[in-house]
Amino acid sequence: MKKIHLSAAALLIAALLPLFAAPAHAALKDGDIVFHTSRSAQSVAVQRATGSRYSHMGIVLLRGGKPYVFEAVSTVRYTPLAQWTARGDGGHYVAKRLRNADALLTPGAVARLHAGSADYEGRPYDLSFEWSDQRIYCSELVWKLYQRALGVRIGELQKIRSFNLSDPAVRAKMRERYGDKVPMDEPVISPVAMFESPLLTTVETR
Repeated sequence: MKKIHLSAAALLIAALLPLFAAPAHAALKDGDIVFHTSRSAQSVAVQRATGSRYSHMGIVLLRGGKPYVFEAVSTVRYTPLAQWTARGDGGHYVAKRLRNADALLTPGAVARLHAGSADYEGRPYDLSFEWSDQRIYCSELVWKLYQRALGVRIGELQKIRSFNLSDPAVRAKMRERYGDKVPMDEPVISPVAMFESPLLTTVETR
């Protein structure tokens, strides 16, 4: 009788475990911001210029209840989270959320984020990091989407001259993109400026 009792208890525990185990990406919500280390050709230059491990980012927007990353790559597009994660170095990423998300990310605000994405979807990637909407780079996309939909500025804009431009990898990429005419006073928002913003808190690391 004792063996039967123990077996039944073990079966009960096994049945209950799934209720307490969080499914993959269960913590992610509309508006979360995700960062990873890209394996693109410009990733090393971005990392060294900004002093950051993370060189690419996007914003999570749910579609049909599933998390997608709205990002600027060759074009601005929606990418399934698992696919986006797999593109990063080691499959690692960090997800952050507004500290006051419960107050700011109301259903109406989330709807504005989704609606605002239509203004950028399909636009080409901006290789020269210009502060215009004709072409868009990753951190610019997320910054502008939040600023225009919610009036929230995540991270402070910098000028190109403020980054580490002396690193050989950075200098090579700058010559490739600009030649001898680097727009030193062009405003730029970097992934690290957003990553380190006090407005955000980390909600998931994988």
